[in-house]
Amino acid sequence: MFYGMVCSGQFMNQRYCLTLDLKNDPKLIAEYCRYHEKVWPEITASIKAAGIQDMEIYLLGTRLFMIMEVDESFSFEKKAETDRQKAKVQEWEKLMWKFQQAVPEAAPGEKWVRMRRIFKLEA
Repeated sequence: MFYGMVCSGQFMNQRYCLTLDLKNDPKLIAEYCRYHEKVWPEITASIKAAGIQDMEIYLLGTRLFMIMEVDESFSFEKKAETDRQKAKVQEWEKLMWKFQQAVPEAAPGEKWVRMRRIFKLEA
């Protein structure tokens, strides 16, 4: 996990890496990928409004890996609270859970789990 830094009085984006598993069903995985080819506009708007500047999701087998770059306004707690109040986000999350399953390291009720950075190549 990369923590934001202040340099010359300016905030540099934070990077978070998270993981989650998909159910081991090729048809469900293909359907999940199709949904992510055209994410609902309410979902992308919610992501951007939370201070997430960039987001990528990668897939290997059933393991998902997400990279998020966020600005200084972002907080996981604030995003979760805002999402609970948005019906379309709740609809999307319920639909996605059809395909997803928590990694063994997840706490009860936790979906995407933050990963810990163990190496960074220094210039």
